[in-house]
Amino acid sequence: MPKTAAFHVAPDWVCETLSPSTEAIDRSRKMTIYARERVSHLWLLDPRRQRLEVYGLDGGRWRALGDPVEPARPDFRAEPFEEVELDLSNLWKW
Repeated sequence: MPKTAAFHVAPDWVCETLSPSTEAIDRSRKMTIYARERVSHLWLLDPRRQRLEVYGLDGGRWRALGDPVEPARPDFRAEPFEEVELDLSNLWKW
């Protein structure tokens, strides 16, 4: 069994849950790192605003893939999971 505590391959998709204390870091430093490491897709989930932003890596830069998904639209399809319809309303139930 390998005895490693790290992965050396970037994931295809990352989802960050934004919070007031980390949002600036998530939107700047982390997005830069994810682009540098060639993560293909990034979702920024904002529970305070009940909103999801979907980004794709395009030539080393992040490109918004559509408008942010707001709570009025609970079901959606987005890269890299276009085959699956997701109901975001489940995320806002607490």
